[in-house]
Amino acid sequence: MRLYENSAQQLINDINCNKLSDKLENAFISYYGHRPSQAEINAWNNSFQFVKNELQVNNLFNIWVIIEYELPYSAKRIDAILLGKNNDNIKNIVILELKQWSSVELSPIDGNVKTYVGYALRCEPHPSIQVSGYYYYLKDFMDIFSKNCYGIYACAYCHNYSPKINDPMFSDPFHDVISKFPLFTKNDFKNFGMYLKEKLNNGGGLDVYNDFIHSSIKPSKKLIDFTSNILRNQKIFSLIDDQILANNTIIDRAKKASKLKNKSVIIVSGGPGTGKSVIALNAMAELLSMGLKVYHATGSKSFTSSLQKILSSDRVKSPQNQSAKNLFLYFNSFSNTKSNEIDVLIADEAHRLRKSSNNRFTKKERRSNIPQIDELINVAKVSVFFIDENQVVRPEEIGSIKLIEETAKKYNADVYKFTLKTQFRCSGSDGYLNWVDSMLNINDTGNEFLTKNDKMKFIIMDSPEELRDEIRNLNKKNPNSARMVAGFCWPWSDPTEDGTLKEDIVIGNFRATWELKDFNHVKFNKKPETPPWNLWPIDPKCAEQVGSIYTVQGFEFDYIGLIWGNDLVYDYNIHDWVGKPENSKDPVIKRDKNFTIHIKNIYRTLLTRARYGVYVYFVDKDTEKFVKSRIEMYKIKN
Repeated sequence: MRLYENSAQQLINDINCNKLSDKLENAFISYYGHRPSQAEINAWNNSFQFVKNELQVNNLFNIWVIIEYELPYSAKRIDAILLGKNNDNIKNIVILELKQWSSVELSPIDGNVKTYVGYALRCEPHPSIQVSGYYYYLKDFMDIFSKNCYGIYACAYCHNYSPKINDPMFSDPFHDVISKFPLFTKNDFKNFGMYLKEKLNNGGGLDVYNDFIHSSIKPSKKLIDFTSNILRNQKIFSLIDDQILANNTIIDRAKKASKLKNKSVIIVSGGPGTGKSVIALNAMAELLSMGLKVYHATGSKSFTSSLQKILSSDRVKSPQNQSAKNLFLYFNSFSNTKSNEIDVLIADEAHRLRKSSNNRFTKKERRSNIPQIDELINVAKVSVFFIDENQVVRPEEIGSIKLIEETAKKYNADVYKFTLKTQFRCSGSDGYLNWVDSMLNINDTGNEFLTKNDKMKFIIMDSPEELRDEIRNLNKKNPNSARMVAGFCWPWSDPTEDGTLKEDIVIGNFRATWELKDFNHVKFNKKPETPPWNLWPIDPKCAEQVGSIYTVQGFEFDYIGLIWGNDLVYDYNIHDWVGKPENSKDPVIKRDKNFTIHIKNIYRTLLTRARYGVYVYFVDKDTEKFVKSRIEMYKIKN
């Protein structure tokens, strides 16, 4: 998506005629279905006057300009991209980050600075670090940059900023990044012009623009496929914006932990696909390479055991030279660990925290009276919690930002909070995620309808057979890329004595099996050949089985086929969602007094596991009717 694209000459004309912001606003409304904020309109009016001046004075009329370019697989937009040829006829692309900052303070966190944003002093990534994220992201995904005949550059322009002596923006920690990704200020009008002329002086912008917008986009990467590479400290995923801010803080507090008086507790919240697990593994790899004692923990057997399986043969550099899989544990693994014994504990999926680490299998000598959250903060000098409060799906899951903050205060810990806003799943469609929240009446996001031009594919199927056929076809094209999931509305039976799975899911003539249930108590003539339920997300042998919330949470697939059961239905009599515990086969949730809240969170999670598309079959036809009424594509058909 590009809100504006034209020659520099036309951009200059549009600005001189006061038309640019109107054109941007109209394009914004057409694409997103709502108006941009006044702050964004003001930024366009302000910043592009300075860009116009540079283009005009330096006679760069024949280059091409893209404004508000949406990154592939993301809703994040680059301020501007300038395209043209240099004097050697090399085709170049220059990424431009524009800042209206007028004052900056040095942050105690390496890599970050402090400035006034939205009338408050906030931590922000250094502009050169921020624009470097866009550079690496585009270089990673766009096929055009794998060819040597194209150059890509990136810089930041703080057009209102006048540096002072010993200016924090140009302090020693930023010298290297500025040398590669220059930072220009109010005083650099001539230098900025020279930089642009060096890259773009020969015009030819339309040719470069056509090559750029028609470049093929490489497939997005599944985190689970690159875990080993990440832990070997290979830069597989490029962090951007708020991800950089959070990652910088984790690394900084960990490096300085031995010198700091207080513990550090870092809380990173974000919705599905915002990169929580990517940051967790990136930070873990960097900290391990520094020789720190780091562990990763979750409350999900499926997620942790899948990581352990993938990493079973890997060894990474760690203080104990441990097998990588032994660095991935569970929240209840630290009940007998001494205070500050670990440098950094990374708690992923922290919404799944329990009140206690004790369970029915805990031996008497290992039982603890300490709350689980206390154990996790007590054990580490730096504890990092990645959380999405709208993914709490069971009554015993108590993880919340409030709980973490309150416990951190008990330990006099310094607390750092971050919210990840940019998401990279669901084809990068914030509109889709906001629509899911609105449609389920979880949050009033303002996205009442899923628009017809949304990047995320959402298809309602007429039968479960059609849904399964679609998932099978997708897996034939790209093995292990798609999965079927369902609400827990059918029993989950033990495997039979001959090792086969029972077809528990029955809808008319449709028959399907769940994942393989734990079978230690079953006497077999022949053991099951299929992998256990906790490896369902990663093993191709499980592609024909239907997964539940407990196996899919924390994972992503290219496509998801969802059987929406009758445990959550839309009631037209009261015009609201109604949870139906009597239709649930989940022995814990069906007794939950907050059943409707948790069942809505379950379907929200199931609907947000896909990167490109979701196929849905509804058991309840009133529910199907309501969901269709909130989708423009189906409203048009009807």
